[in-house]
Amino acid sequence: MGFAGRRLAKIAAVAALFAGGVAVGSWHAQSAAAQNRFGQPKTVVHFVVYKWKNTTSQNDKDQALAGIKTMAAKIPGVKNIWLKTQRNQIRDFDGVYAIEFASAEAAADYAESPLHETWRKRWEELRENSLSFQVSNP
Repeated sequence: MGFAGRRLAKIAAVAALFAGGVAVGSWHAQSAAAQNRFGQPKTVVHFVVYKWKNTTSQNDKDQALAGIKTMAAKIPGVKNIWLKTQRNQIRDFDGVYAIEFASAEAAADYAESPLHETWRKRWEELRENSLSFQVSNP
């Protein structure tokens, strides 16, 4: 291989290295952009912050929270539930639960459901206080 052939081989190697760097950089940028994707779902999320009465037993607490699972399994339109409080910034409250509904109509159906009404009556006997919020996107 002569001088011109070696020079051409070096240029080809540098061009291949450059193209490889561009490809890797482009792939990294795409994967980083994918990590930042988010949506604005049309679901409704119902949050409840609660404080138990001092007289409420651990068994009653467990049954009340398990009742949310029972309702979620039987009331149409419930998508997800959260029952374990990881972080509660509202002082003097014991926990938080959340229920995600497929739509505003599903949240309204839940509120009017006889299953919810039965559960709610028992819940009110066990809790000292609660605050509830619903969040949705436009």
